[in-house]
Amino acid sequence: MDSLETSLKRLASAVDALEWASELRMRHDDARATTQEEFALMQDDRSRLAVELDAAVDRSRALESANAEAAKRLAHAAQAIERVLGRLAQDSEG
Repeated sequence: MDSLETSLKRLASAVDALEWASELRMRHDDARATTQEEFALMQDDRSRLAVELDAAVDRSRALESANAEAAKRLAHAAQAIERVLGRLAQDSEG
């Protein structure tokens, strides 16, 4: 009887160990799946951010170009105003 009880205790202990290992493996697999999902989300975010960055760089370049063109036109307008004012000053003197 003692050997049967000992065997049953060992069997119960082995079953407990197997259940524990199984639970541990399931947790590990769940954590791995979560990590892979998070990694996929980060990759998607990275791709989206790269597209947004490219668009922002393009907008920045367009604004720089528009700014340069506006500065050029303002300089021409200032020169034209100075010429007109110079003529008006000459006309009022003469």
